[in-house]
Amino acid sequence: MLGTRRVCAAGWLLRAALGPEPGRSASGARGQGWLQPAGYDTGVKVYNSLTRRKDPLIVSRADAASWYSCGPTVYDHAHLGHACSYVRFDIIRRILTRVFGCNVVMVMGITDVDDKIIRRANEMSVSPASLARLYEEDFKQDMAALKVLPPTAYLRVTEHVPQIITFIERLIANGHAYCTAKGNVYFDLRSRGDRYGKLAGVAPGPAGEPVDSDKRHASDFALWKAAKPQEPFWGSPWGNGRPGWHIECSTIASLVFGSRLDIHSGGMDLAFPHHENEIAQCEAFHQCPQWGNYFLHSGHLHVKGGGEKMSKSLKNYITIKDFLRSASPDVFRLFCLRSSYRSAIDYSEGALLEARRLLRATAAFVEDARAYVRGQLAGGPIQEDVLWERLGHTKAAVQAALADDFDTVRAVDAVMDLVHHGNRQLKAAAEEPRGARSPAVLGAIVASVEQFFETVGISLAERQCVPGAGSPAALHSLVEELVRFRLKVRQFALASGEAPGEARQQRLLERQPLLEACDTLRRDLAVHGISIKERLVHVGAAGSEDRRPQTQELRTATVLRPLSHSKAFM
Repeated sequence: MLGTRRVCAAGWLLRAALGPEPGRSASGARGQGWLQPAGYDTGVKVYNSLTRRKDPLIVSRADAASWYSCGPTVYDHAHLGHACSYVRFDIIRRILTRVFGCNVVMVMGITDVDDKIIRRANEMSVSPASLARLYEEDFKQDMAALKVLPPTAYLRVTEHVPQIITFIERLIANGHAYCTAKGNVYFDLRSRGDRYGKLAGVAPGPAGEPVDSDKRHASDFALWKAAKPQEPFWGSPWGNGRPGWHIECSTIASLVFGSRLDIHSGGMDLAFPHHENEIAQCEAFHQCPQWGNYFLHSGHLHVKGGGEKMSKSLKNYITIKDFLRSASPDVFRLFCLRSSYRSAIDYSEGALLEARRLLRATAAFVEDARAYVRGQLAGGPIQEDVLWERLGHTKAAVQAALADDFDTVRAVDAVMDLVHHGNRQLKAAAEEPRGARSPAVLGAIVASVEQFFETVGISLAERQCVPGAGSPAALHSLVEELVRFRLKVRQFALASGEAPGEARQQRLLERQPLLEACDTLRRDLAVHGISIKERLVHVGAAGSEDRRPQTQELRTATVLRPLSHSKAFM
């Protein structure tokens, strides 16, 4: 058994921070009876999967908009398909916060008990718990490497099983779930009537079921799975078992945010049945007409030419770690920015090269414009009034684009057009180096361009990665050369040759600064996780101990042994 019943206080604290729930106002018959919420109008119109249209994004309160994000099932490495979804929603979160003044309280559920986790753990002869912790940490490291902001809180399923059991008990009491003689608990889909299908539009038809299925109806789905041999389990009123998949997110989101959720996000493949079932469970639990107000779904990352979604099951994936060996997270982020978050996006080397080219061109312009402002770049007068007008137009265009369902394609195009005009003016000024200069407007353009890219999580100050130049292999070689050079210097400083005792001591004294420099380098490298260890050896005809160290260069595991990246999770 993986855990015992224990209450997680973090969820209740976050829920308390959100304050009381404001009311809602009806918006008419469109969108299957969707209720437009009352609260803080962000000024954004967002495509809502519940209504299949762009709706005004109105959140509970500006200082604590609630957002639940489906997290990973942690049984293997993440791939670029996962990265694309999380980066896209990270961009939206940053825009909401930094452009529209909306502070987001984001919670992400971590599925750390699941059929895939159990199967993989058995293959590796480890416990499901230890496997899940390994790949959960791996996922978090990948997200940090991609510059994805962490959620306000990660909540693991295994730490909230008691709350899941309580959630199921209420569904049974409300007449929306039933227990079977085998100890399974299912959601009774027919109890929802015509209220099921807010995302998919229709209720599912009969599906093929195993002959030993104990469901009442083929479309019912599992809330609690009876324990099987050699699987983790928890005690419950229905016997030992573990939670079903859909109930996990419903419980965690309700634990933190209660009966009203502002934003729910995930890949488009999660809309049905996962998100559809979450809606059914939460509205049945809270006895409310509308639980989640806005559902945002991201498009898939496709392998160019095949039109296939990148996934582990199709064996056409690239792990995040493999990708970042040859490209920077900023390049990938711009690659994502150049398409709508809702659309499918083709992964290709050409698209990545174009993103890299645009970033380098922008960084080069910023560097040149800053040199012009400092007076270090030869240049005369520029059309200042034209640039001021262009800057004002660009700011308005970017704001309007981002307010229109976070249209980053139009926003990036507007910024790149501004960069193009700035470059033209710099070139013209260089051809007439004498005359009045106009550094203020170029300084303002630099500030505006940098602010935009910083808003979406891209730093123009960081040099963009050239394939191979910043790779772990290149860094490994550089460290090895540095360590080898230090060893030669140290050996020279300690060498005394055939000199007699007094002369030998004098020579060692003269070379002491070299030894001190070697020791300083060793300490400095240790700060960066690189360890150089030395050991004593016995030398001399008489076998006496010589204090000369024989240097053995060792590096820490973080440099030598990167985590295996041969597979991806799905």
